[in-house]
Order: sequence, then C-alpha cells, then structure tokens
Amino acid sequence: MSLSNNTSINSENFKAKVLSYLNYTAIDLGQQIDRKALLKAICLTVNDTIFSELQSTKINNSKQLSRSINYFSLEYLMGRMLSNNLHNMGLYEIAVDAVSDLGFDLEDICEEGHDLALGNGGLGRLAACYLDSLASLDFNAIGYGIHYEHGLFEQQFHQCRQIETPDEWREYGNPWEVCRPEAVQEISLYGNVETFTDDEGKVRKIWHAGQKIKGVPWDIPIVGYRTQTVNVLRLWESRASSHFDWEAFNAGDYQDAHSAQTQAETISKVLYPNDETAKGKELRFIQQYFFSACSIKDIIRRYQKQHGNDWSKFTDKIVIQLNDTHPTIAILELMRVLIDEHEFIWTDAWQVCRKIFAYTNHTLLPEALEKWSVRMFEEVLPRHLEILYGINENFLNNEVNAKWPDDKAMRSRLSIIEEGSQQMVRMAHLCVVTSYKVNGVAQLHSALVKQDLFPEFNQLWPDKLTNVTNGITPRRWLKACNPELAELISSKVKGDWAKSLNLLTQLTSFANDTQFQIDFMAVKHRNKIKLVKEIEKLTGYAVSPDAIFDVMIKRLHEYKRQHLNLIHILALYRRLLENPELDMHPRVFIFGAKAAPGYYLAKEIIYGINCLAEKINNDGRINNKLKVIFMPNYRVSLAEKIIPAADVSEQISTAGKEASGTGNMKLSLNGALTIGTLDGANIEIAEEVGRENIFIFGNTVEEIKELDKNGYDPLKIYCANPELKACLDWLDTGFFTPGKPGGLSAIKSSLLEEGDAYKVLADFQCYSDTHKKIDAAYRNKSDWARMAILNTAKMGKFTSDRSIEEYAKNIWSLSKTELSSEPIKLVKGR
Repeated sequence: MSLSNNTSINSENFKAKVLSYLNYTAIDLGQQIDRKALLKAICLTVNDTIFSELQSTKINNSKQLSRSINYFSLEYLMGRMLSNNLHNMGLYEIAVDAVSDLGFDLEDICEEGHDLALGNGGLGRLAACYLDSLASLDFNAIGYGIHYEHGLFEQQFHQCRQIETPDEWREYGNPWEVCRPEAVQEISLYGNVETFTDDEGKVRKIWHAGQKIKGVPWDIPIVGYRTQTVNVLRLWESRASSHFDWEAFNAGDYQDAHSAQTQAETISKVLYPNDETAKGKELRFIQQYFFSACSIKDIIRRYQKQHGNDWSKFTDKIVIQLNDTHPTIAILELMRVLIDEHEFIWTDAWQVCRKIFAYTNHTLLPEALEKWSVRMFEEVLPRHLEILYGINENFLNNEVNAKWPDDKAMRSRLSIIEEGSQQMVRMAHLCVVTSYKVNGVAQLHSALVKQDLFPEFNQLWPDKLTNVTNGITPRRWLKACNPELAELISSKVKGDWAKSLNLLTQLTSFANDTQFQIDFMAVKHRNKIKLVKEIEKLTGYAVSPDAIFDVMIKRLHEYKRQHLNLIHILALYRRLLENPELDMHPRVFIFGAKAAPGYYLAKEIIYGINCLAEKINNDGRINNKLKVIFMPNYRVSLAEKIIPAADVSEQISTAGKEASGTGNMKLSLNGALTIGTLDGANIEIAEEVGRENIFIFGNTVEEIKELDKNGYDPLKIYCANPELKACLDWLDTGFFTPGKPGGLSAIKSSLLEEGDAYKVLADFQCYSDTHKKIDAAYRNKSDWARMAILNTAKMGKFTSDRSIEEYAKNIWSLSKTELSSEPIKLVKGR
C-alpha cells in the first residue's frame, strides 16, 4: 500500500487484509465478527501502510539532515484516529466498501473507537491540528507530550451536577501507538547539589537525586494528507526505575513492594491534577518537568545519533516550540544537561538555549500565567533553581540595566523571580527572556500581549513579539466530520480544497444561487436530524430539527461567559411564560463543556444550565419553543457531530480575554453564523466573512478598560434593567431547584457581590437585542442560506496549514522535506 498512490488498493484486497488480521488476532473459526474486533483489524490493516511510510519519512529526514521542529505541549486533543487517517490516506471510500461487504457500516465501526484522552480544550486541539498540518506540508516534526492513563476525566451528570470519573480510553489498548523501549529516558527529582573542583581546576556541580523516574515513550504516527510523510507524536509514560521491591515483598510488606511504582505512575495518571492542595501543585510541577526533561534528553539522543558530539550544528538542526508555559522547565533542563553532562561553559549553554526555544502565549489571564514557588523549586529541582538564579541575574544585570540603568522598579517588573510574602518563579517571564521569538495567536491578542501583558519586554526587544493567528485542519473539521457538505462543495469547487482552503472562495459565486442554497441547507437539516437522535440518546430529550440550533461548545470558564447565555435563556423563558404565543422561532440551546474539578463557579454554572434544562424542557406551557441541552462528556468525537448541525455559533467571551479560539473557525467553516464579541479570532473572522454576515455585539476592549477606569458597578445595571433583575432574582428562588431555595445563588453572587469581573451584565442587553436580530434573520431562509454559504466560502485564512507555513517561514526557518520513492529499509529508533 502507498499513501500517495493508492491505485493498487481496492476494496477486495483491503477486505482480505482485514479478514487475515481478524483470523489471527480476534476470532475463532465460525465465530461471528465482533465490532471491536473488526475495528482493531481495520486499524492494523491501515497501520501496515502507516508504519512503512513512517520508516520512509525517518530515512528521508535523516538523509537530508533537515532542521526539525520539536513541538512541546502538555495537551493533544486528538479525537478518534481511524476516520481521519483513512481520509488523509485516500482510503476512506475503499474502506467503506470493504466494511460494507462484511455486513457493517464504517461509521458504526468508527464509533467503537475511543477518543485519545490526551487533552482538554483549545490548547490541545490546536496542537493536534498543527501536527496534522506539519505532516501534510512535509515538515520534519515531532510532537512531545504525556501518555496519560486517564486523560482529563469522563464527565457524567447526577442530579444536574458534574461528576468526574476516570476516562478509560486505553481499556482495550490503543491500536495506533507503539512502545519505543530503545528511547527510554531516566530523570531525577529532589536530592541535593554538590559543588566540586574537577581535575582541570574547574568548579562544577553534581546533582545527587533523591528519586529517579523512568520515562517510557509511546509513538503515535501522524499521517499527512495525500502525502508520504508520516510524523510522530511521542508521549511519555512514567514508571519507577525499579518496578518491584523483592526485599519488602519477601518481608511481607506486599503494598510497600509496589509503592515506588505506584508513586511514579501517578505522574502520568491524569491531565491537570487538582492543584487546590500543596500535593496537587507539586504533582503538576513534577508532571511538567517529567515530560520536558524526557523530551530534551530524547532530542539530544536523536541529534547525537546523527552528529555525535559535534555540537556546532545543534542550533541549526533543532528548534523547540513551547505551546504555552507548561513546558517552560525544558529551558532549565537543557541548560543543566549542556553544563553538567556535556561540560558546556555557562555562556555557551545560554546562547544555545536562546537560539533554540520559541514560545506561544495563549492567555492574558493572570491565573493562567503559571508561577511556581521558589520553595518548591528548591525541594524538587534544586539544580534547576541555581541555573534559574543565574539566568535572572545575567538578564537583570546586563540587558535590563543596560536599557534602564539602576531602575529598581523596572528590575522588579522584569525579574523572573517575583518578590512577595512568598517568592515565585514567573514561568512566562522565563519563556520571554529565553525565547528568540514569542507569538500570540490572533491579531488582537498579540497586540494586547505587547501592550498590556509584556510592554516592558516589547520595549527591550521590539522585534521579538509577533503574531501567528491560529488555524484548524479542514481535513477533520469539514471533509471528515461533514461528508455531505464536503461532497456538495467538491461538486462546485475546482481543485483539492482540503489541501488549499482558499479555493472555497469559488463558492461565493453560488451564494445567491437558489438551488445551491436549497442543497446547502438540506445538508444542514440532515445533519440536524442526526444530532437530534444523538441528543435523545445522550440526554433523553426530544428536540425538533426545525428549530434554530444555537451552539456553545467550549471549556467552561467565566471569561467564556456560558452564564451570559444562561441568563439570556432565563429571559426568553420568562417572556414565553408571560406570553406563550410570543412570535419567536423555536430555539434549541446546545452546550458542551467540562469544568475543572476544582473550579467551583464553573461547576455551579453547569449545574445551573442543567437545572434550567430540566425545568424548561418539561414545561408544556411554552409549546416547545425553547429547549436547553447540555451534552455530557464533551470531546472531539462529539464536537464532530454537533458542529455540522449548528445554525448559530456562540463566541461571547469578554473582549480581550479569549486569545483566539478555534471553535469559532470550525463552526463558521461548517456554515454556522456567529454571534460574538470583538475578541480573539472573531475580529478576523468578521473581516473575512464581512460584518453583514456575522452578529457582533458587546463592549470592545477599549470600552471595557474605560468601564474599569470609571469604576464599573454591576449593581447599577442590575437595578436599571427590570428584565435582567427579574432573571437574576429568579436564581435566588427554588423555582429551578425544588426544595433548595437559593440553589443557583452562587451565579448571581459572582455577578453582583463579587463585581462581575467579566462584564456579563454590561453586555447583557446588547446580547439579548442581537439575538432578536438572529431570530428575524433566520426567518428569511434565502438570506440565511446566503450568509451561511459565505461563512463557509470565506474561511480559507483559518486553515492550520496557513498557520504552520507562517511558523515555518517567520519563526522556525524550516524547509520542507523532499520526498523519496526509494524502497523502505527498516531502521531502529527515530
């Protein structure tokens, strides 16, 4: 089989290969084929090609000695792999026919697969899209992360509240991954640092570790779209250096015999362990160091395999992209390895680091800009703290002092160490000081990074901070998840739009075509019918596909303002109770979100939405004009069902708080119309699709700053708006929480007593009025169809291929690998 030329593959030989795997891996003679067994056999069949091409990719990269991008991310929200891999390989239709011959539907078989539980929100999904684009564009790339046993968590609802249970995503194994024992790494924790003088009279340091942890790598191949390139996502699983204490076991201490292994495995157990406790904070800190240190050691191992101890090419061949601050400790680890293990002098090691690291900032929120206590550093990573002090002292005494001589205030603002009752290490500062490039992820966000977040750094290095607007892969987020729309588009667009998304502009000439409008909206309606069935299966609620499907699917956070949506739903419900004959097009509000286990108010908002759903969906007085649906356990595979069916896309974050967003892009690409603030990528989407084809509302960044400057008073807004006041007061009653008066008061309290930090009340009336415009617009079927088509047509800018091309050209200085048709030879390792 070949990824780029599949003329030799047909459904018959594909089916034969699947059956051969079934015969020796899964079923006894005469046994009926099981769906899970069939899924595994199909995956193994596809893997025959993937792993062959992976070896070919390694050979090409090795021969060309090409520069590689090493992408460090704590999250990768990969979703399911089978459908995406088949589409990228050009084998999807062949597989459909082969599976049909066996008496099954390929869609049903894909449903048997688990989402790879390696991420939570937009950060992880962006990383997954970027890996797809890196392979599709033939760049030499490897992703590094953690091989979580349970990922974030599986979300269930009990009595309207979120319940977290382990996500057993690898319960039956993961057919896409392979263990790489030849690349196992060992890292150190705790202990102390000894200073000594070597035989040459040089003062040196040695770190005597208190604990050793083994990092076992698992590789997941990343298949490019219609190309021979297959890259790797390498994930580290934590294990104890010694699995089993025989002495303890023989002495009868059976639990203690396993204690080291149990403790070590905790590191890669779950994504984002609850950090409300000191132990939880330490676990997060160790988790970040574990994957960063293993990855740095692996990069050096791979480099030395090609170049030995010739370090002169290291900065020419290696670039490391830090996806947010989670992998920041990689900077200190590379310094330590170069100085302590490879005997670099300090200044040379520092120059290497400053040429290799680049950093993507994803947030302006203070709580998301990580800080770790100096005390924790001192206990867990004592050698790294010494190196950190050296970096900070060198930076302040040389670069800061040269720009602002003897300016103590400036030294304090720019110092990596934050003084206070407890000294803290500012990880974002360390990233900016070290990295040769720092980028934001949307034009507004990058401007605010320069203006508000790092203004002094921008003065010091005016060329360091830049922008790369986020993007999404159209392969998964249109071609694979919305096949009917993809087919309709392909009937009108010349060229492979999944490879060159700007080709979608050809659809603009069909925006006013009556028949194309009918066809476009018919696809949308059929997708809504599919979602109706999924909603009933997951929630038990029946909804009509003729209603407006208003969708808000994203991580639960106050700045994303799911509670603004909630309050507006309350307002609609009140209006309908007052006038059941209200002229309002039926509306279904669809939510999908997980709240961090320790985030109290986020969980209260989920509780509130579910309480509203329970009351509203069972109220016969409103004639089914309003429904509220909270889809449990939101994940990539669920998003792939919701997004094609969405009419309205809710992108309502407080202006200046959402770095970019990518859900906004996915929904627009699939023909949903956005209601949104001038925040993140919404601004650029509005520029592309036209302000007349998007519903913009709310205070701008400048207006919000003015509100704060003048003393924002949410109580005044509450008192001046009778409908808003009635809705918030409703939360204090037991109407939605029978027997529990005040069951939803926490939401109201956050908006009044706690100051409404995210300006929910300030934007409520404008938001409500804009929804009335949506209601009116939807009634004009032709106009709505035209706007939906134009949204799809104008989304070419937002492909992750464009983002990666910009990174490659402006940040990484990366060239594409030249593909070779040379026969594959097996080689060990990467």
